[in-house]
Amino acid sequence: MDWTKFDERAKELRLLNLIVLQDGKEAVRRNYDDEMRRNQYSASKSFTSAAVGIARREGLLSLDERLVEAFPREIPEEPSANLRKATVRDLLTMGLGQEKGELMGEQRPFLKEQNWIKYSLALPFVEEPGRKFVYNNVGPYLAGVLVQRRAGCDLVSYLMPRLFEPLGISRPTWEADPACYTFGAGGLFLSVSELALFGQLLLQKGNWKGKQLIPADYLEEASKKQIENGGEGYGYLFWRGARNSFRADGKYGQFAIVYPDDNAVITANAECREQNKLLDLLMEYQPALISESKG
Repeated sequence: MDWTKFDERAKELRLLNLIVLQDGKEAVRRNYDDEMRRNQYSASKSFTSAAVGIARREGLLSLDERLVEAFPREIPEEPSANLRKATVRDLLTMGLGQEKGELMGEQRPFLKEQNWIKYSLALPFVEEPGRKFVYNNVGPYLAGVLVQRRAGCDLVSYLMPRLFEPLGISRPTWEADPACYTFGAGGLFLSVSELALFGQLLLQKGNWKGKQLIPADYLEEASKKQIENGGEGYGYLFWRGARNSFRADGKYGQFAIVYPDDNAVITANAECREQNKLLDLLMEYQPALISESKG
């Protein structure tokens, strides 16, 4: 592969680090800046999804559990019909039924309400859950809170022995809400190499060195299209993409793109304000990157 054009476009789009894993081995690495732990933004959501899958295996929650039962202390006194229908599954699909994104990055520092759970559930549920895709941080945030409440610890502590430590990832930092609940919708800090390990785990259907860290049946559900989003579809806090791919996807170009058909993972960290252009670049060069990986 002639890297000249790729490097030029990558630098223009502020791609910082790129790793391609092929057949479980690092085959391509391009560092346009030092590798360090960076905010993975909404790629964090996919780690929350993994936590939900693990918690389901441990009997801590059910995807069919209704939110009025999961959060009885914070539910409004007279919940709407749509809120009464909403389930844990709806927290994972961006089909919660609220009309717009809430708890977004530009909103969180200025929220006057300190109880974000109560705030989230008091928002209008204008659509029947599961019907309409609306990108929203409320769902993954509440999903993460539910895991933490049932497990009796924060999300990082929950995932340390179950995911991070087996992958060789030292304790990361993760944004928290005013009540110290880990913010499952964003704010997890990892390096691109650590994100690549997660991508490889996903490619291996949750199995790592013979141990099933994330249930395979859950990942099969999570990585499939669960709701129509005008594109390739959305799973359980995973985006579907071209060439049968699925990915963890963060603002500014934090990607762990899994290609099961090619037994490959493309991982990127960037500071790109046009993340879709960066994703398009990676998709455009995906055949060449995979070809490069195969030598």
